Amino acid sequence: MDSKLQIISGTYRGRKLFLPGGARPTQNLARVAVFNMLVGFLYDWQKITVWDAFAGSGAFGVEVLSRCPDATVIFTDTADESIKTVQKNISGLNIDWVRYKIDKNDAIERIWKYGPRVNLVFVDPPYANPELGVDFVAKLAERARAGTVVVQEIESNVSYTPDETKWDVLRDKKYGRARFLILRRNGKK
Repeated sequence: MDSKLQIISGTYRGRKLFLPGGARPTQNLARVAVFNMLVGFLYDWQKITVWDAFAGSGAFGVEVLSRCPDATVIFTDTADESIKTVQKNISGLNIDWVRYKIDKNDAIERIWKYGPRVNLVFVDPPYANPELGVDFVAKLAERARAGTVVVQEIESNVSYTPDETKWDVLRDKKYGRARFLILRRNGKK
């Protein structure tokens, strides 16, 4: 699918990203805003391990690979077309394969494996199923290390508050149809 979605910063700035059919990608300006917000919450971007949990096109994870030459990214999605799109978006960038992993699996089922290993998680499931992201964040709280940052995107009209006994809400911002919550796993059990 042809799109106006592109990498917004870093080594591969300006490169177009492909989209899987029926995708609802996070628009370029909203991604710029999210990354600008994250700057104050993540102190060592170069050594970061990121999980693009509901990858779709992989735009968030690819953006990290472009911005941070030593970062590693895990992409998960259950849809064949999304997995192929992530592969296509990465294949033209000459990124060393040790810097990323593409895993065709359910993100919730992979929390046990990836949750303790990552510093930053992008959670952007389909808007039609907001409970998927809510369940993911609740279960991730059981495995994530203190300090793990989560960017959760949901539709702006969805009423939702994460479990504040487990997550500190660093930002709660709306951009048109999208609402972004930036959360940090606190040290509480």
